[in-house]
Amino acid sequence: MPIERIAILGTGLIGASVGLALRSHGFKGEILGWDRDPEQLAIAAERGAITKAADDPVTAAQQSDLVVLAGPVFSILGWMEHLSSVLQPHQLVTDVGSVKNALCSRAQMWFNQPGQPAFLPGHPMAGKEVSGAANADGKLFDGAVWIFTQCGSPHLNPVAREHAEEWRAWVKRFGCRVLDLDPQRHDELCAWVSHLPQFVSTAMSALLEDLFPGDADLRAIGGRALREMTRLGASPYSMWRDIAHTNTDAVADALFALEQRIAHLRENLRTPELRDEFERANEFRLTKS
Repeated sequence: MPIERIAILGTGLIGASVGLALRSHGFKGEILGWDRDPEQLAIAAERGAITKAADDPVTAAQQSDLVVLAGPVFSILGWMEHLSSVLQPHQLVTDVGSVKNALCSRAQMWFNQPGQPAFLPGHPMAGKEVSGAANADGKLFDGAVWIFTQCGSPHLNPVAREHAEEWRAWVKRFGCRVLDLDPQRHDELCAWVSHLPQFVSTAMSALLEDLFPGDADLRAIGGRALREMTRLGASPYSMWRDIAHTNTDAVADALFALEQRIAHLRENLRTPELRDEFERANEFRLTKS
């Protein structure tokens, strides 16, 4: 039984990009959209990311085969709890959140058991430093990794299982490489490859703003290095607050390890250890995945 109607709850950058990707890769069904910000919803509709703007998100979810939760982590948790009691066992819920342990621990109470709807945690490793439906792009996921995690030992309704396999197939059509990870492994790796770079860029951007507020000369001579190192500093707090609160230990461990490494560099600016550190860093970029 194919997926004929999809509800996207949260039509910002990622949610609207999902809708655009579905359309550009041949999805012929209906895409219902809802967002707490009417402006974002209107932009998503105008750009064709959704076929219909929903007045009531719960009704839209109940009418759909697949529900995509595309908001910050706390909003995803809230929707999971609410929808678990109003959806049917054949319906599938997925998400695009950057943290998985917190979601999976809740999902084991609310989903994936006889009589409960299905939940397939997902996370596309793609995005921009800017938010909003106006910045959505149907090609955003092309060449990216889309991670799925399993919550315990799921007992899915046969129709929901078919929908899960179909959704994975759609993700591949978007141009993604699908990777299955344990939720704890997901959070640990994302703390290093996604969350740590964000917090480093945020700290560096805030420090520069404190030390050189409005300094045109600094920006003039900064060049590519400055642009690349501070690009993520433009990311919205609303999304990263939830990640910091739900993946706290892994992010804190990564930050502490980096603090120690930076201290090591500072202490060895005039010793052969500095060359060793550069050579070690060069090896990382030369190693092929």
